Amino acid sequence: MPTVPSTTQTAGTTGAAKTTTGPSLGKDDFLKLLVGQLKNQDPMNPSSDTDFIGQMAQFSQLEQTTNMADANAELVAQQSGARAVALLGRSVTYPDASTGVSTTGVVEQVSWAGGLPSLTVGGVAGIDPQSVTAVK
Repeated sequence: MPTVPSTTQTAGTTGAAKTTTGPSLGKDDFLKLLVGQLKNQDPMNPSSDTDFIGQMAQFSQLEQTTNMADANAELVAQQSGARAVALLGRSVTYPDASTGVSTTGVVEQVSWAGGLPSLTVGGVAGIDPQSVTAVK
């Protein structure tokens, strides 16, 4: 499809497309490129309907993939919280942050800061559940 590379160049020179620093384009970038292609197509040689249907299908697939990734991230956060809550009242071993020595204590509380769970073990708050090395 020869119009996509020229649209990318045109949109980039006019500032219509957002420059990304990541390895791939997001759905907003894709939509901006599609709009730029529509604005800058040759009226004497317009793109076919089939091309636009294909691009819209790609956009729909990108949006669904993004939604699935967001849902997976939420699921991982919920599972992490559930694992932390399951440690309540259990004896756990974790490396002490200041000394690096393994410390054992009973999980007294689970709290959340910034969406991440944190344990209070034997009166010591701020223990990362991921750092727990043993559970009794």
